Amino acid sequence: MSPVKPPPPSRPALAAAVLLLSTALTAAVAGCSPQDDSSASGAPSPASGTSATSAATASCTAATLPTRTAGRITVGTDNPAYEPWFSDDKPANGKGYESAVAYAVARQLGFGPGQVVWQTVPFNSAFSPGVKNFDFDINQVSISDERKKTVDFSPGYYDVRQAVVARKGSPIAGATTLADLRQAKLGAQVGTTSLDTITGVVKPARQPAVFQRNDLAVAALKNGQVDGIVVDLPTAFYITGAQVQDAKVVGQFGSSGGPAEQFGLVLDKGSRLTPCVSAAVTQLRADGTLAALEKQWLSDAVDAPVLK
Repeated sequence: MSPVKPPPPSRPALAAAVLLLSTALTAAVAGCSPQDDSSASGAPSPASGTSATSAATASCTAATLPTRTAGRITVGTDNPAYEPWFSDDKPANGKGYESAVAYAVARQLGFGPGQVVWQTVPFNSAFSPGVKNFDFDINQVSISDERKKTVDFSPGYYDVRQAVVARKGSPIAGATTLADLRQAKLGAQVGTTSLDTITGVVKPARQPAVFQRNDLAVAALKNGQVDGIVVDLPTAFYITGAQVQDAKVVGQFGSSGGPAEQFGLVLDKGSRLTPCVSAAVTQLRADGTLAALEKQWLSDAVDAPVLK
């Protein structure tokens, strides 16, 4: 049942009501929730196409973004910061692929190099539950449905392949198939897709060695504690080129047929920065910036035989 209608308002009252309604609608649009990041692809999903991206970026400026510190953007990564993702263990120098990507994203959002603050964040802490001490984290964190339960991700900024590194005298140095790895003692960093590759793809007969940090895995390789370690492909080439002189990239793992593994920027769950950071990464992929940075910093990791 409809209520009894009151007398029609006067023209001044009606104009005021229209103005009030318009203001409320504007506020509602400005406070929209973060975009859906269910797609791991670097290309925009249907929910984040050109019109949605334009709407999201309308207020994506350094002056208006709700960063942890006004006028600055805080970026997290682990310590040590490994090559070739960073250079000389100094994330703030802008060298290395991930450092360069971080500054490119910051620039896209209107922050200059002097407005970027780096925060040390252990790898597993980046995507564990709880409030974060960064605006976004960049640390070779693969996008996964499980991790999306506790954090937000940007679209992928790098398409990942995992690889096996072994010393040249290792029993698996000449491996060409997955079957050749099944009796090997393999190792990887805890909580990584490298470890998932060992347990889910190689499925070795021996329990893999698990390390808290990647440098500990490299040390174990040097000391002969493992037959080989699994890392992402660019890191594999760096290990063989600069860290373990008698090591080689045995091979890389092919596509499993599912969605491609990608590294994404990590944000606090439900972060108000997610739409803007996602739009920035999407733009950097679309305009060729990510491809150019990959060529500049990761060009040595060009190829390795595929283990089948």
